[in-house]
Amino acid sequence: MKKYLSKLIDGELLTRQDTHNIMLGIVAEKYNECQISALLMALQTRGVTVDELLGFRDGLLETGKPVDLNGYNTLDIVGTGGDGKNTFNISTCSAFVVAGAGYQVSKHGNGASTSVSGASNVLQGHGLKFTDNPDIIRKALDDAGVCYLHAPLFAYGMKFVGPARKALGVPTCFNLLGPLVNPCKPKNSLHGTANQQQQRLYVSAHQKIGDNYGVITSYDGYDEISLTAGFKLVTNSFEKVYTPKDMGFNYIDPHEIYGGTSAADAMKIFDSVLNGTCTKAQKDVVLANAACGIAVIDRNKSVEESIELCRESLDSGKALKAFKKFVEIYS
Repeated sequence: MKKYLSKLIDGELLTRQDTHNIMLGIVAEKYNECQISALLMALQTRGVTVDELLGFRDGLLETGKPVDLNGYNTLDIVGTGGDGKNTFNISTCSAFVVAGAGYQVSKHGNGASTSVSGASNVLQGHGLKFTDNPDIIRKALDDAGVCYLHAPLFAYGMKFVGPARKALGVPTCFNLLGPLVNPCKPKNSLHGTANQQQQRLYVSAHQKIGDNYGVITSYDGYDEISLTAGFKLVTNSFEKVYTPKDMGFNYIDPHEIYGGTSAADAMKIFDSVLNGTCTKAQKDVVLANAACGIAVIDRNKSVEESIELCRESLDSGKALKAFKKFVEIYS
């Protein structure tokens, strides 16, 4: 570790191989908590580079458990988290809307870190039993159109960084790694970032990874499409700024997509969206995110066309049917 810290002190950048080696060393418990903390703060103070981020990703994937979904063309739809907005589970709702529209989703997620309810919280609240069994994962994709990959079952390396991150109590580059370490390495992804700097970092990362991507950021700090402001979507094939009006929606107030004060509150909203009893604002924000997901996985569909596919998925009950089948398989 000393040589890597010395490079950082001298103002040098670490290479992708450097951070890959560091991650392997962390998992092998070669470094103590103070050394890991010093490294994380040095990178956070200067700002992590694309290669540094990807090196950590390489190490986490190498030391984790892979999921073989060859033959499937799936989409992951998830935000980096940490935006402090405490919305309800918008991307998780969106996953089932996308599935109801006929596309397959390999959703990667975890429990809440800064909000009251993460994807794993709301799914566990419905009786889900998380698994790394590939047969169950594939059956969920085949029968429900959605599989769920609970991050702690796959990215083993994260637990070795946990004590240092907790002790620091401030964001580090590992806060950005979650969406990038989906163990099935999906061919398509819609990732949300909380600011334009993170968006540029993610776009560059995806360009080096070589997958089919969309990266969004709302201009008022949400790591997803919030409809409280305009947002920017960058994909392999186009880059565009949208306002809610451009998508046929009204601007909404932040309190309209607030997740509540408990996991039970967030789950109640989640259920109301799929059951068709939610507010218009809650429905619209899910439609907007799901539509951008479809526009990424299916380049023949525009965002505007995708909104109608998503609306039909919800209104017809297909999204709810996908969710019920999903719960049945994972229970």
